[in-house]
Amino acid sequence: MSDKVLYALAAIFNTPDEIINAAKKVSEAGYTNYDVNTPYPVHGMDGAMKLKPSKLGYVALVFGLTGTILALTFMAWTITVDYPLVIGGKPYFAFPAYVPIMFEVTVLLAAIATVVTMLFVLFKFPNNSHPIHDTVYMKKVSSDKYGLFIQADDPNFDAAKIRVLFSECNAAEVHEIYYDEEEAAVNPRIFEPRFIGLLVAVFIVVSGTVYFSLNKLMFMVPFNWMMEQEKVIPQESYAFFADGFGMRTPPKGTVSRNQEDYEFYGKPE
Repeated sequence: MSDKVLYALAAIFNTPDEIINAAKKVSEAGYTNYDVNTPYPVHGMDGAMKLKPSKLGYVALVFGLTGTILALTFMAWTITVDYPLVIGGKPYFAFPAYVPIMFEVTVLLAAIATVVTMLFVLFKFPNNSHPIHDTVYMKKVSSDKYGLFIQADDPNFDAAKIRVLFSECNAAEVHEIYYDEEEAAVNPRIFEPRFIGLLVAVFIVVSGTVYFSLNKLMFMVPFNWMMEQEKVIPQESYAFFADGFGMRTPPKGTVSRNQEDYEFYGKPE
């Protein structure tokens, strides 16, 4: 273990009350680079850890307002300056008609920006590795235990003091978590050829499947039964009859099946 780089000291707790108490004590002790893992959300954990509000909401706000302004500006400029049109006697700048488009662009841009920021900025996608993955600690806190780890890069990190703190918090187990040398040596990049190749392969497979389904499969048996039916549409031509029409006139002197004569001809209704 001496040649490995320590990532964090982790403690296992048996009850929600113990993990809440441990989070409070760790926060009060001045540690900042730490995290808590539980098998389910524990009420009051955010307050115990003194977590600050996520900055992701600001990203959604900024890009949402940007979408609103862009949509309004583009529509107003198009209809009033670039290509003025009078529609239904309304003024050029008909704001109520713009509202649905503004709403859609706002939601769309905010949602896309939020997801992209979360994946590529906060989570550093495509890097999906973490030192606590595939450890005894992670297996336990994913099942029925509660865990807390303090990272070695915390300014106040002192292994001996942290062990004493975990002991005071009634920790059932204490684990040392090290960086995985193989994963630490990997530096995934967005424009890595293998990753780009995967995206291209997914694009080709999805596009090909959609094209085949909509342009070929729908016209094959048995999926074409709605379009290919053994019937004559009255409006279509039909070569079977001499006049070439599919619609037939009733033969003289005949009555349609189930048709009864009207009994009240010439009589008031």
